[in-house]
Amino acid sequence: MEPTTTSLPLPARSEQVARALAAAGIPGTVRQLADSTRTAAEAAAEAAAALGCEVGAIANSLVFRSDGRAVLVLASGGHRVDTAALAARWGRGRLRRATPEQVREATGQAIGGVAPTGHPAPLPTVVDRALTAHPRVWAAAGTPHTVFPTTAEELLRLTGGVLLPVGPDED
Repeated sequence: MEPTTTSLPLPARSEQVARALAAAGIPGTVRQLADSTRTAAEAAAEAAAALGCEVGAIANSLVFRSDGRAVLVLASGGHRVDTAALAARWGRGRLRRATPEQVREATGQAIGGVAPTGHPAPLPTVVDRALTAHPRVWAAAGTPHTVFPTTAEELLRLTGGVLLPVGPDED
C-alpha cells in the first residue's frame, strides 16, 4: 500500500533533504503525507500505519550527545535504543538524549521530522542492523509530514555510518 500524499510543494527543509538524496544518488523520492509521520520511537506505530508498512521498517532518526558532540542513531521502529550497550559497541562515551534545541542546532530540523541527511554538517551515525531485514524502509525527510523510501544499505552510504545492533542483548 502506498501512502496518501499531497500535491503541495515540499517545505524548504524537505527540499534540502531531496537535494542531498539526489547528490548521493539515492533514488527515493521525498513524499509529503497528508498525516503526520513523526518518527520518534513512540510514534513508530503511527508512521507505519500511515505508510502501510511494518513498524520495524520505520527508520527513527534519534539524536544523542556523546563525547561532547551530537550523534545520530537510525533505529528500527521496532527497537528501543539501549544507550549503554550501543555506546559500548560503538566505542563511544555515554549516550544522552539531545534536547530539542540541541537537535535543531545539530540537524537544522525539529524533533519528529529529523532526516538522516540535509544537516549543516555530517553527524557520526549508527544504522540499526535490524533495518537490514526490510527491503524498503522509510525515513523522515526534514519535517513530521515528509518521508522517503530507502534501504539500510543506502542509509549507510548516505550517512557514512556504521551498522550496529541498537537494542539490548543483540550481539
